[in-house]
Amino acid sequence: MSRRGGPSPLMSLALLSGLASFLAFANPFVRLPFLVVCVPWTLALMAKRTDGARAAFKWGWIAGSLAATASLYWIVLPVHTYGFLPWPLAVPCPILVGMVLGIYPGLFCAALHLTKRSMRPLAWGLFAALVWTALEALRGWLFSGFPWLPLAVAFAPWPVAIQSVSIIGAFGLSGILAACGVWLAGPGAAPRAATAVTLALLAGYGLWALQAPVPVDGRFNAAMIQGNVDQGIKWEPDTLDKIIHKYSVLSQKVMPERPDILIWPETALTFFVQQKSVERTLVDDFIRTLGIPLVAGAPGYERGNTHVRVFNRAYLFGSQGLEGFYDKEHLVPFGEYAPFGQDIPLLASLMKGVGAFTPGTNTAPLVSGRLAMGMLICYEAIFPRLARDRVAAGANVLVNISNDAWFGRSSAPGQHLELAALRAVEQRRFLLRCTNTGITALIDPQGRVTHETPLFADAAVSVSGVGLISAKTIYYHIEGWLEALCALAALLLLAWTAIVKKGIRGK
Repeated sequence: MSRRGGPSPLMSLALLSGLASFLAFANPFVRLPFLVVCVPWTLALMAKRTDGARAAFKWGWIAGSLAATASLYWIVLPVHTYGFLPWPLAVPCPILVGMVLGIYPGLFCAALHLTKRSMRPLAWGLFAALVWTALEALRGWLFSGFPWLPLAVAFAPWPVAIQSVSIIGAFGLSGILAACGVWLAGPGAAPRAATAVTLALLAGYGLWALQAPVPVDGRFNAAMIQGNVDQGIKWEPDTLDKIIHKYSVLSQKVMPERPDILIWPETALTFFVQQKSVERTLVDDFIRTLGIPLVAGAPGYERGNTHVRVFNRAYLFGSQGLEGFYDKEHLVPFGEYAPFGQDIPLLASLMKGVGAFTPGTNTAPLVSGRLAMGMLICYEAIFPRLARDRVAAGANVLVNISNDAWFGRSSAPGQHLELAALRAVEQRRFLLRCTNTGITALIDPQGRVTHETPLFADAAVSVSGVGLISAKTIYYHIEGWLEALCALAALLLLAWTAIVKKGIRGK
């Protein structure tokens, strides 16, 4: 607290940082993407005002925790409704997640504090870019990874502002935005001029990239069906034939458009299609009648000597039956598997709603004629590496099937869609996104979203002239290396700073 009894300047900055972050990303109120630059700006001001690295980390952690908690408030919905936690236990969940994610802004603030006197303002901003890029990459990997809201995704509604991710990736663009925020916190005209020039270059490249032709190897038509099936009943055995009938009726609506591929969302089919059943016969008869291949989510299994492994699977159905499948590679912790096992007493209530899926290992695309569909199931679309792996395996179009019914009418479906848009731009691929309750959409290689459906509505979306692309972006070639080099350069600069300080103290 301040001497006058009001909030301290550092607390005010922490609250401002949290509010700016909340308003910059998709939220239920007002969207102000440009405020995302205020996040590194406030952290830089904290770094300058604190007396030590430990204090800088503390205040950066507080700011980051507030920001993450506010933006991820929707976590409370699935853990209460489907994780069976009572409200008093569900409400702290986004707070706990926010406290973990707050560690990264805390480290950023501490790093800025350690270098604030040894670097000139322009160099300080460049150092900030290296640190932020490395930390976002680390957040996308450590503890299975959760790169949900990088700074770059704030600008997803403005395609002109995100075209550079095809060169430096979303994490790299976040680093540039971090540099701009730190420069704005520095003294003198040079840092502000650097910010203006940097933003102008990003916008200029964006304008050029939006007009530049994309090399297309062919085109196809697709149809995506949003079944809007209630999450609370979709796994009930007596609803299976009704669900298949609903998807079939919606699919019939787009047949006049002559799609080359039909897509149903994640776990649209809630039974084992590998087994002979009445439901499997219904699907096969429907596909033969249409004469169009179908991609649909369904559980799959493999029998071992001692146990059965279950997968979250995307199947390709053709006129002759099953023609291929993809098993979800990156599972959701505490949703599709229990990271610490299901026998922990303190987590027993939450674990009741957790699946027991096994991660897949095959990244090969599902191939239907000219289409080589790189599959991303649910939140796999938030990981740059997974999208790159699909392209490396030969995908000429990306397909994201998901079931966002868990999140209700919250900000999560919109945030999820915008993260998928970054993957489309990073790899310069069209991305077909088909979900159970929304948001279903087509995303082009420049990140422009079309055919967007409303939440919790039945929808049959037909898209034509979707491009098949085999060319690879610069970021495809440097993904992983760029982030690692940023981390190495940041560590070397921190070591150099420590050596310089030690030499000064020695004199």
